[in-house]
Amino acid sequence: MDMEKGRDCPVRLGLRKPAEFSLVPSSAAFVVAAVGPMETSEALSGPGLFYWAGLLTVAYIALRILYHVVNAIRLWVVGDPKAVGPHLGAWAVITGATDGIGKAYTEELARRGMKVALISRSQEKLDQVASEISEKFKVETKTIVADFEDREAIYDKIKEELEGLEIGILVNNVGASYSYPQYFLEIPDLDKAIDRLININVLSVCKMTRLVLPRMLERSKGVIVNISSFAGYNPVPFVTLYSATKAFVDFFSRGLNAEYKKHGVIVQSVQPYLVMTKMTKLRRQSFFVTTPEIFVKYALNTVGLETQTSGCPSHSLVAWYSRTIPKWYRTKLLVDMCLKARAHNLKKLKEN
Repeated sequence: MDMEKGRDCPVRLGLRKPAEFSLVPSSAAFVVAAVGPMETSEALSGPGLFYWAGLLTVAYIALRILYHVVNAIRLWVVGDPKAVGPHLGAWAVITGATDGIGKAYTEELARRGMKVALISRSQEKLDQVASEISEKFKVETKTIVADFEDREAIYDKIKEELEGLEIGILVNNVGASYSYPQYFLEIPDLDKAIDRLININVLSVCKMTRLVLPRMLERSKGVIVNISSFAGYNPVPFVTLYSATKAFVDFFSRGLNAEYKKHGVIVQSVQPYLVMTKMTKLRRQSFFVTTPEIFVKYALNTVGLETQTSGCPSHSLVAWYSRTIPKWYRTKLLVDMCLKARAHNLKKLKEN
């Protein structure tokens, strides 16, 4: 055997040839395998590169669409109707419980078998709604008179009234806004308006949560639903103060949920678009303008599935569209809409 020749030929000795160092990234290795070494340069440059970029883009868009479809089915078709009920605790506490979304939450929670504690500023309305609920759903009710515009005085009373109740869910619904869109400095009694909106929209959420959360943590279960607004996601000019208070509610809710979810307490931010309530003054139902009852049935089924929810399918579409358009254009649309509403209201005031 020719050992000299064998020394120069590792194959003859059964040895493998050392691997060559390659500068081709792993992401391109697939391309090399798919199109062959001779065609790699063509696939990664010129028309070939555009082909693969286009293919990846189409795949990404398809996956995003599939995700949104599956998520929509999970939320709005399947939902979780058993997430909220007496198993969390016997009582539901609702602020602003005599009208609109608050009343709808009260009725839906009673329908699910929970006792309901209604909090509002009018004893007459409280008695009326409590009577209707007791008669219709055969559940125990409790009424608490409180004007959340008062900064401190009411919370000791509320704490006393709630003492001893096993509270499974708190719905912080009470809220206040402007009578119509206005420039910030045009708001009548501006200093008073600032205090009013902060006391009702912000302080009430913090204080009521402070009252209820400790007992929920003791039992390692409970739900706190805070009603924010579409205006809490998008800064809405001409209702700027209201919009800012609702942004606080949203951030407060999502932060608390991150803190306490692992301890068994869910905190959800609900951001409705347009609902037929006294605040919106809308009286005609449409695809994007829903009734409080329909809205709440959908919204309650998202508890535990979404930390931040638009509440119902049509409002979810509005939120999705809002996120897809540029911020400058979104702001322009909101400015135009609010200026139009402002002009309409000023005209009506002059006519009257």
